[in-house]
Amino acid sequence: MTEKTVRLSIKSLFLWVVMSIAMVSLGVSAILSIYSQVNIYEEELESNVLMLGKLIGANSVPFIATNSPSNLEERMNSLATTQQVLNVHVYRINTDDESVNHFAYYNKDGRLLIASQTHRLLELKDNPTIDDGGDYVEVTHQIVDLETGTPVGWVYLRFSTVSYNSVVVKSIALTLSVMVLLAVLCFLLALRLQKVVTAPIEQLARFLQKTSRERNYSARTDIAGVKEIGILSDAVNVMMSRIQDYIQKQQEAEANHKALNASLEEIVSERTIALKDANQELIQTLEKLHQFQRQMVQNEKMASLGDMVAGVAHEVNTPIGLGVTASTMMLDRLKTVQDDYDNKRLKASGLKRFFDESNENLNIIYRNLNRAAELISSFKQVAVDQSSESSRTFCFAQLVNEILLSLQPRLKKLSHEVTVDCDQTLTVQTKAGPINQILINLIMNSLIHGFEGIENGQISISAELVTSNKLKLVYRDNGKGIPPTIRKKYSTHLSPQNVDKVALAWVCT
Repeated sequence: MTEKTVRLSIKSLFLWVVMSIAMVSLGVSAILSIYSQVNIYEEELESNVLMLGKLIGANSVPFIATNSPSNLEERMNSLATTQQVLNVHVYRINTDDESVNHFAYYNKDGRLLIASQTHRLLELKDNPTIDDGGDYVEVTHQIVDLETGTPVGWVYLRFSTVSYNSVVVKSIALTLSVMVLLAVLCFLLALRLQKVVTAPIEQLARFLQKTSRERNYSARTDIAGVKEIGILSDAVNVMMSRIQDYIQKQQEAEANHKALNASLEEIVSERTIALKDANQELIQTLEKLHQFQRQMVQNEKMASLGDMVAGVAHEVNTPIGLGVTASTMMLDRLKTVQDDYDNKRLKASGLKRFFDESNENLNIIYRNLNRAAELISSFKQVAVDQSSESSRTFCFAQLVNEILLSLQPRLKKLSHEVTVDCDQTLTVQTKAGPINQILINLIMNSLIHGFEGIENGQISISAELVTSNKLKLVYRDNGKGIPPTIRKKYSTHLSPQNVDKVALAWVCT
């Protein structure tokens, strides 16, 4: 049991939740109540002040009309009975220039005279305003002669808010007292509910602790009076029953397991002997397969060399035959010129024609002999690479060109296009034979199977150096691809859409 679990017990959590909800509800209710009461008191205060100002203005009309300020001041002294009235100013409107002049005033005993408020008459007109300190409220009202309906003056009233503040304070104190009382009552009710809810849970927890210590899974707990906890208690009893059944079945299985182990050693010994015999047969079979594989590879190499020998021999016959024909014509023309020279019939035109024909025949002989030499050299290098297992340094583009040159007898009969995308300066050091054999097999596979029924196929060979010791070779063709019936025999990394593409990563040493 962790420290955090001890701190956050169900008792304390239940009590905190209930009290938090209660206090939030009480706080919101108290705030709303205080706010509502304060607004009501404030509206009542403003209404009373405005009404008093209007009453003073109505009573001031006769005195303003008779220009009797002293009589008005004596009349306003009766306001001393109202302790809340602090100051009253009555202003007269001059009918000539409509200026506002001080007419009469009233100040509560002990209050200092205040300055003229003529600059605030319009601002406070019928708009009771409480000052920033909350000590008094001010209002002004325009005095109108009811008979003529014309404005004759202004009244300014300053009213004390002491009684208003006292009422507000008492209201807040009463509300807070009720809130505290309700909070105490909620606390007592929460404690009572806490016992009702947590007592069955504590009983269930003690039962589970006792059961886990004693491992007495046949015991059962009492069903609690609370519905949800009763469901939990019933689920615990069902779980205990299933654990008891599981333990019994496990004990039976252990007994059967012990009985099985008694006879298992003999069975294992017999199967071990059989496995050794089978393993020995597999080793022998695997060795035979390796021998057969090496023989097949060697046979495939020889078959490829045989096909290339026949093709190269046929290809070499053409340039050599052209060279022999050109040399024979050269000998005939030379004999003709020699006869003309001996018989003194040689002319300049005949000699010039002989030189032109000789130059043409020698060029034919040179090109065809050079072509034959290239074919023989390429075939020789390909044959050496296929039969040799040693590494050598070579230009990769040149290797591909030699392979294509050796396959030229087969390629020239078809209309397929072979493109090579490789840096002409890319040089690697590795075994050329495997690369040679792979490319030959791929090209022949495309020609025989991939382009079956296709006249204008396209083969793309690209190579790039991925790292300092790894060469990436990508071979693509637009042939028919691998048939679905045998596609599953190939590597799973080739998707069905790209089964006609092969990517090789070749390690260069």
